[in-house]
Amino acid sequence: MWRNVFTFPNLEELTLHSPSHEQLQAIAELAVLRRLRITHARPKEITFISPLSQIEELVLEYVSGFSDLSPLRSLPRLKSLHIENLRKVTDFRGLSGLACLRYLQIDGTLDWKQPIADFEFLRGLPNLEVLSFGQIINKTPYPALLPALALKKLKRLKLTWNMLAAEEYALLEVGLHDVEGANWGPYTRFEYSPGEEWFEFTGKGAGRAKCGHANAEHKCAEYTVKYEKMKAEAERTISNSQLANQ
Repeated sequence: MWRNVFTFPNLEELTLHSPSHEQLQAIAELAVLRRLRITHARPKEITFISPLSQIEELVLEYVSGFSDLSPLRSLPRLKSLHIENLRKVTDFRGLSGLACLRYLQIDGTLDWKQPIADFEFLRGLPNLEVLSFGQIINKTPYPALLPALALKKLKRLKLTWNMLAAEEYALLEVGLHDVEGANWGPYTRFEYSPGEEWFEFTGKGAGRAKCGHANAEHKCAEYTVKYEKMKAEAERTISNSQLANQ
């Protein structure tokens, strides 16, 4: 009965929740499919996506079982990609070469953060305009996010203040200063509930200070000096990288 879904030759949008192996393999028959969402599946590989040359938007949520993203390179029209909770994926080099990609979102969840081996794949996304990271773990030492500076068409960066080392935020702030969302500053003021406000220092594990506390102003000033030193180091790092690439 499920196969009836795939007998519509002009189907352009499809969502599959907990699909079977047979359903995933049959996707290749949908030659004009433009938007595809797959959730809660465990394919050992995703080569079934390769024939979908018309795909423009793709969402993979809780699709565990495979580790190779390179079949996505067969999607020449792909503009938007949302990846969430891919349990066996740590290497994202398979995304490099998606020349039409404009939007990329990579998410983990509160109970499982998506590991990313490195960010070199960003160099292969020349037309990316929006980059979003949520609940990720960076596996590369500073300056891990240096490849992000190669995104010359980037317009917006979505990244909370506490997922990466503070030095990475300083690097992005210096290198992507004209990009929306890439200016965190040394701290941000948050109101968690009426009457309870905190200064959250930028960077994973950087700490915080309760607004109104006697030492809050001193702690903020102290961290501001520290963060400015990180930005100065980021300037040197970027300059050295540019010289090395000349």
